[in-house]
Amino acid sequence: MLHGRRRAGVAAAAVLALAACASPTGGAAARPSGSTSSAHDAAANGSSAPSPTESPSESRSESPSPSSSPSPTTAQLPRGGTTLFPHYRLVGYAGGAGSAAFGRLGVGDIDARAREIERRAQALAGGRTPLPVFELITVVVHDTPGRNGLYNSRVSDAVIARYLAAARRHRALLLLDIQPGRQDFLPLVKGLARWLEQPDVGLALDPEWAVEPGDVPGQTFGRMTGRELDSVAAYVDALVRRHHLPQKPLVFHQVAASVVVGQSALRERAGVVVIKSVDGIGSRRLKTATWTTLVKHLPAPIHTGFKLFFDEDRRHGPMMTPQQVLALRPQPEYVLYE
Repeated sequence: MLHGRRRAGVAAAAVLALAACASPTGGAAARPSGSTSSAHDAAANGSSAPSPTESPSESRSESPSPSSSPSPTTAQLPRGGTTLFPHYRLVGYAGGAGSAAFGRLGVGDIDARAREIERRAQALAGGRTPLPVFELITVVVHDTPGRNGLYNSRVSDAVIARYLAAARRHRALLLLDIQPGRQDFLPLVKGLARWLEQPDVGLALDPEWAVEPGDVPGQTFGRMTGRELDSVAAYVDALVRRHHLPQKPLVFHQVAASVVVGQSALRERAGVVVIKSVDGIGSRRLKTATWTTLVKHLPAPIHTGFKLFFDEDRRHGPMMTPQQVLALRPQPEYVLYE
């Protein structure tokens, strides 16, 4: 398939560019649990990077008097409130730190990219309040086993902190994207808990790269099941409840029907908004056809997202305009550019 083969080529071309920013995740068996980060130092870009225990100043309500014993206050989203939809439309860039091949987010000055996202978000608002998104590839797939034998590595906490600091400067959400290789999603998600405990950090899963033992990422499509997706949603929902957080987006990217199966197993959870991002590549006609196929009979808990590719889509004609994207039905609630 056109879009799947394109992304496999991109992974092979970009893996060396991201190697300096990534460290192997832990584990002892095929697709086991555990992940670790390296001590790689990322250069600060603008203001100093935040500690993961720091939340945006606007995210907390005024403290009650010491004599009262109120229930804990729920943190706020970067632009207010505790629920995502239908108030907001999410619009973002995807990318890996320092790698143009993985998307525009990692190219050049991050604050300049944030201003671009803001302009695109305004154009795609469609009557909603725009909420910018930085989707950072955090667990990076490789086409070789690497030191951990799992075909993946994780960027350092310093890189995540730098992008979170930038997201906070622009009142945006940071989504941590996982390309798992031969490792399960859930242990990789748990390895990011210190970041997911923040009110402005969400999650994105890339099951195209979730391969079985014996398979190599990029040579075959990976897959995940609705049960696996629901286990991640349950874990994130528990974090939201435990730490009194606003709703978190949980995005899963899908390029073909075979990549995510059994979606009806997904349960609705108050703290998590699950979004299917349709990642078809090509002309407007081809992208619309992929969209129609993948959003048909969508289970109720799943919201819709749509991905546009600056380079690959334009090889087949003009990139779809905001008006054309908003004309899709159902209307995408998350629009991502790569």
